[in-house]
Amino acid sequence: MDLKAWVREVPDHPISGILFKDVTSVIGHPPAFRAAVDWYTNQVERVNPEILAAIDARGFVFAAPVADRLGIPMVLLRKTGKLPPPVVQVEYSLEYADASNLEARIGAVDAGQRVAVIDDLLATGGTAVAASKLVEELGGTVVAHVFLIELAYLNGRARVLDHDAKCEVLANVVYD
Repeated sequence: MDLKAWVREVPDHPISGILFKDVTSVIGHPPAFRAAVDWYTNQVERVNPEILAAIDARGFVFAAPVADRLGIPMVLLRKTGKLPPPVVQVEYSLEYADASNLEARIGAVDAGQRVAVIDDLLATGGTAVAASKLVEELGGTVVAHVFLIELAYLNGRARVLDHDAKCEVLANVVYD
């Protein structure tokens, strides 16, 4: 299935000049969602992680069924204040907003665990690099970042690979 056909483009969201790629139309169409989850599952299975890390919030939607299918645990990388303590936190910046934070529960990843990070979209790579730093802070090793969508023209892949050249960056729908 061509998942790009199911990605809705929303002009000037969340601010003027941004062409937002909306995945809720993929999530809301069962055949498209199933195709997306199948694709994520195949990519994740190929890199053989021991745990999935899902980025708040759309990453949760895709990672949960993948974790279930593969029988591996999932850790939530949440925005500040959403998890009970103790947590570890990493600050990062977005392309269209002020600084933000990601948190994870201390002990959610064991030392040396191979981790695949799932999110819906790779833009500038700020959130993905923050996720890598958070996983590393917890003691894990990121083996892959898996996205449904990549905005290649923003060079996020290069930023992720600059942080960790050993991990894979995988995307299904690429906008050049």
